Amino acid sequence: MVASSPTVLKRWIAFELRKLREGAGISRERAAASIRGSVTNIGHMEVGRSLPGPLELERLLELYGVAERIEFWLELRQRAKKGRDWWIGFGDAVPDYFTLFLGMEHSAAQVESFDAQVVPGLFQTADYARAVFRALRPELGEAEIDRQVDLRLARQREVLDPESPPLLWRIIAEPALRWEVGGRDTLRAQLGSLLELAERPNIELQVLPFSAGAHVGVDGAFSVLTFPAELESDSGVVFAETRVQGYYYEESEQITRYRNALSRLRVQAISPADSPAYIHRIAKEL
Repeated sequence: MVASSPTVLKRWIAFELRKLREGAGISRERAAASIRGSVTNIGHMEVGRSLPGPLELERLLELYGVAERIEFWLELRQRAKKGRDWWIGFGDAVPDYFTLFLGMEHSAAQVESFDAQVVPGLFQTADYARAVFRALRPELGEAEIDRQVDLRLARQREVLDPESPPLLWRIIAEPALRWEVGGRDTLRAQLGSLLELAERPNIELQVLPFSAGAHVGVDGAFSVLTFPAELESDSGVVFAETRVQGYYYEESEQITRYRNALSRLRVQAISPADSPAYIHRIAKEL
């Protein structure tokens, strides 16, 4: 199934248009002339600020030597133009930098992540998430925190509950499973929820224990997203978030470095088969 998020489709169309043009050795000036537009128009299309019109798209694809893909591209354009991202109703609760990630996560075929400090948001219970937001965003009032929690739970429904959910492979550092976020009862319930999620066929959980010592994830959490085969030639993207900003890495060399880091972490972590028992042991110690 082609990715359903308009945000992701617009990104892919922009990225591929630039890649096709450069691969064909065609300048922006020549591309602009083919659609009787301006170089600025081409630039906006190639960074996702605007979608090409149907006729513009056909002429560009013909110029780039991929006329046989016109029907497929027109379908993607229609989805990108007419679709609606699931988080639109949450307005100011979503930082601008995070909207692209939400679209990517919703559209991904596979999401592999390392989490160092807390249980990942996609797996958080409502009480645990509320405690996280109270600590992370002390300036927020209770109504704003409730809004953030509602967004997080809606995100879980969109990603975890569809008929064909993505493969999720999470490596969670042991401190994230021991810090008593929200108190012992909240943490105990959170660990129980994690154990239930670990039983799902599309979810693989690994615990990186204290005994692993220094590791390649010491600089923080990150996610590597892989997209469906329909979005051909998209090698994926890495997302890493700070307190004020999110960073997207899309160059092949960058993605390879993060994939290699995940491979190392998997070797150091407890196996998916044995990690649930380790989580259960931590819960019993609370």
